[in-house]
Amino acid sequence: MLEFLQTNPIQLDSLDLKSKVTEVAEIITTTPPNELLTNMIEKGIGFGLKVLSALAIYFIGAWLIKRIRIFLTGVFTRRNTEKAISSFVTSLVSISLTVLLIIITVGTLGINTTSLAALLAAGGMAIGMALSGTVQNFAGGIMLLVFRPFKAGDFIEAQGFSGTVTEINIVNTKLTTTDNRVIFIPNGALSNGNINNYSQNPVRRLEWLIDVEYGSSSDDTKAVLKSIISSEPRIIDTTKGAPADPMIELNALRDSSVQFIMRAWVQASDYWDVFFAINDRIYHELPKQGIQFPFPQLDVHINRD
Repeated sequence: MLEFLQTNPIQLDSLDLKSKVTEVAEIITTTPPNELLTNMIEKGIGFGLKVLSALAIYFIGAWLIKRIRIFLTGVFTRRNTEKAISSFVTSLVSISLTVLLIIITVGTLGINTTSLAALLAAGGMAIGMALSGTVQNFAGGIMLLVFRPFKAGDFIEAQGFSGTVTEINIVNTKLTTTDNRVIFIPNGALSNGNINNYSQNPVRRLEWLIDVEYGSSSDDTKAVLKSIISSEPRIIDTTKGAPADPMIELNALRDSSVQFIMRAWVQASDYWDVFFAINDRIYHELPKQGIQFPFPQLDVHINRD
């Protein structure tokens, strides 16, 4: 019987089930009991050894996967990696190794794993196609967390929105706008678009365009603007880390005004406070010195002929 089973394995998926059952029943009835019992014991011992081997492989593999997770967690902790990316990578490696371990364990039992692997691959492809947008956001999240164009707490402008980054997830990024709205931007679009990070550098440049009426003294206007800049303690120069000193120049001769440009550097955290404070000073100080702001003008020439 043993030689018959080895040379004629039962293929239930290719032969008629009824005929195979009849064939096996005939073998059992024609085989001597002693030989049948011996074959059953041999088969049982062989299968038992396979089960023990599979269990040993599974438990050793599970222990190794656990050690790999601990190792990866330690590496990410030492490198101060973002929690979202460390958790995602650790989980991805753990799940991949666990699936591989299950396939190896099942193969140790003598079960053909080719169909199982093909089924898993087909299932993964189907899921990937169904969740293509989500997969793109996953990839974008990994890119953002690896290259770090911004971090939590930065004020950015992207995808038509501006606000403070409050949370970076693996799928989307959460912004809080200046009027306290909460915006969720998909990481796929965010990683492929332009990002303006206002908090990347510690200092930022302020710029004012000041229009005064024609006839105003250029030297007097510059002197008043310089005094306004000099009296603001939050404006910094090159001695305090600014790329350049404050600058005041005549910028353009416009249709109805003479335009001056004024630039100065401040700490990023002082940007708007200084901008509004200087605006207020300009509005009050220039008229005190006889320098007026222009109104739109139009010269009309009348022909009396």
